[in-house]
Amino acid sequence: MARLRAENARLHQALDSHAVVDQAIGVLIALHKLSAGSGWEILREVSRHSDITVREVADLVIGWPQGHPMPAPVRDELDDALRRRRRDSGATPEHGCP
Repeated sequence: MARLRAENARLHQALDSHAVVDQAIGVLIALHKLSAGSGWEILREVSRHSDITVREVADLVIGWPQGHPMPAPVRDELDDALRRRRRDSGATPEHGCP
């Protein structure tokens, strides 16, 4: 029974994390005209370069439009990732990142 409870808790946590990541992808899509796949890749890239989890990056991305500050190192990594994505896709520059 304890094993099932622990597995249930892990599944709930995974669902919560997935929802936060999906919301962050939506923010990136809305603000930077990205595809969902590109939004996911940006979150992963920022996570790798910032040494924080994708979930933590997603929390920061969805918090920014709500008025929460984004730490400068994460913001800089996000700026860099978006610049690379625009350069690689041939897109024109958008307004600055959060």
